[in-house]
Amino acid sequence: MGWIITLIVGGIIGWLAGLILGKDVPFGIIGNIIAGLVGASIANALGLSFGPEVGGVSIIGGLIGAIILILIVSFIMKALGGGNKRA
Repeated sequence: MGWIITLIVGGIIGWLAGLILGKDVPFGIIGNIIAGLVGASIANALGLSFGPEVGGVSIIGGLIGAIILILIVSFIMKALGGGNKRA
């Protein structure tokens, strides 16, 4: 049951990060879950795991990490897509 809560919390964090940035996370709900969980891992690696914790995921740290992840993914997608445009 704990991993289901972790997935739900990860999805909510990824969705909130997408709303804050005004960018859609690729792959819909699955992308939200991945962004939230990977974002929480990034936050832990950077020492940003603070604030309330639900399902083993730090809410504030996970949100910051998910925002960082979405910015990086958006930059990479833009760089890859921008190189294929022809005049």
